[in-house]
Amino acid sequence: MVRGMAAERIVEPAAEISAPAHPPLDGVALLEHAIKHAFRDRIAVVSSFGAESAILLALVADIDPATPVLFVDTGQHFPETLANRRRLSEALGLRDVRDVRPTEQALRDNDPEGQLWQFDTDACCALRKVAPLEQALAPFQAWVTGRKRHQASTRQTLPFFELADCRVKINPLADWTAERIEAEMLRRGLPRHELSLRGYPSIGCAVCTQRVDAGQDPRSGRWAGSTKTECGIHKPAAKG
Repeated sequence: MVRGMAAERIVEPAAEISAPAHPPLDGVALLEHAIKHAFRDRIAVVSSFGAESAILLALVADIDPATPVLFVDTGQHFPETLANRRRLSEALGLRDVRDVRPTEQALRDNDPEGQLWQFDTDACCALRKVAPLEQALAPFQAWVTGRKRHQASTRQTLPFFELADCRVKINPLADWTAERIEAEMLRRGLPRHELSLRGYPSIGCAVCTQRVDAGQDPRSGRWAGSTKTECGIHKPAAKG
């Protein structure tokens, strides 16, 4: 859990950077400060190894490739996502990528046929994503996400950092646009998730992700046909 002092060590430097007398808050600088100083050895990156994950992971590798990276393996990912996880980890030299999974007992007790997603997506996400990640994050005081404001209407007010669930959550790419992501992918020559080239701008579990038409909300292919917008790991940012 984040103690008051630990939270101040990340919040105060960020407030200084964003003060009127200083340049606008730089999410990449905040990421480096968090990994190297404020939460050294007490911070993890949570990555889906999805369509845009390569950017955040490349930045983390530049700062410290030994930073723990948590990948929630639900057992229902596209094969292309698992291939991207292996490819990016090797290409970027990430040295501590951890697969986070639900326990076999939890699956036997709650989803023995692997069909829970068909009639209760919230329960499926809680079982396969939320609970395993909560356990994996237990040793850490802060964690990093790759969320961006351009990804969905529910993320338009996403801050660079927030206190959530007794930890500091850092969103260093919050203000990156799709155009900036694309330019940086090209500049660095980063590997692409295969499905991102086939109409999947946001990629979750295979059973709950569809292709998206040009011009649609990038996350509209997630849980299509329902009001669900997040798996439960993240709560929609408040507006206003």
